[in-house]
Amino acid sequence: MASESQGLAARYASALYELAEGERSLDVVATDLTQLRQLISENKDLAKLVRSPALSRDEQAKGMAAVLERCAAHKLTSNFIGVVAGNRRLFVVNDMIKAFLAELAYRRGEVGADVTSAVELTQDQTEAVTAALREAMGQKVTVNLEVDPTLIGGLVVRVGSRMLDSSIRTKLQRLQFAMKGIG
Repeated sequence: MASESQGLAARYASALYELAEGERSLDVVATDLTQLRQLISENKDLAKLVRSPALSRDEQAKGMAAVLERCAAHKLTSNFIGVVAGNRRLFVVNDMIKAFLAELAYRRGEVGADVTSAVELTQDQTEAVTAALREAMGQKVTVNLEVDPTLIGGLVVRVGSRMLDSSIRTKLQRLQFAMKGIG
């Protein structure tokens, strides 16, 4: 099921990319989608609207239209999300956004990095992490930030198939395993 929804998300994202490229509005659409993803992750009611199969297409479409209007989203973004809601595919909108942003980064020669922290990073911290990743990777890096309070502290950085986990949670788990091995 997961690979089906990823394939579905990739097809929708590819179609949106082609439309946005044709209208020369890639950056605007990317900004809209990034903002939408942030809103979905922060707002439980919006997340419920996106995931709930109990809501009708019209209810989902009207709800998303209101959110996008309030955010002053580009017409292409609003129309795209409207089509997604009308096709009852809103439950994979996060995967669609991720696929769109990944395609955009790939075509621009950028590397995408997912950075998860225990607390929200400040602008200065985000810039420092981005600069460090740019230096380590030797190319442009697009950073996608997420917050996971269960990390306790530190960062988890994923770039492609590589992962660097410097979270306190992982360090405590390693210490716990080491102590069990001794006893």
